[in-house]
Amino acid sequence: MKKVIFLISILMFFFKTSVTANYEKKIYDFSIESITGETINLRNYKNKIVLVVNTASYCGFTKQYNELQELWDLYKKKGLIVLGVPSNSFNQEKNNNADVKKFCEVNFNINFPLTTITDVKGKNAHEIFKWAKKNHGKSAVPKWNFHKILINKEGKVEDTFASMTKPMSKKIIKAIENIL
Repeated sequence: MKKVIFLISILMFFFKTSVTANYEKKIYDFSIESITGETINLRNYKNKIVLVVNTASYCGFTKQYNELQELWDLYKKKGLIVLGVPSNSFNQEKNNNADVKKFCEVNFNINFPLTTITDVKGKNAHEIFKWAKKNHGKSAVPKWNFHKILINKEGKVEDTFASMTKPMSKKIIKAIENIL
């Protein structure tokens, strides 16, 4: 029995996917362009919680915009920032920022911050997404639209949530409330 436990321990060591989260930078060290062309300096979000969500207008999860707005309305006064990052990384976004902005406002009454259409995976991914992967691992890399990255008040990745996890799910609400 001791040999089996020892072998399992060795195997776990070799197959362990380790992430070195040394956080040379925090999310507050970055900026990103807003959907209207201004710079969003994330240092302005210091000591706040940020939920970064890559979005798309033509995705099966697009209706999650409703819950993202609901989440923003519920927690913005308590220190939550919902940051929508429209992306065509999965070929489901409109062709220009003006169309995305109009779509979000007309169909979902979105008033939380939105960025310009941005790559979220691969070598052309925005630095925020490269940073999240470096410090939190593969779970921070969007596998599809409406992937969520929760940043704590220290500017570090707290958790990530797959596209299927709805913004108002108990899982996300609990994670937010635990770090508010």
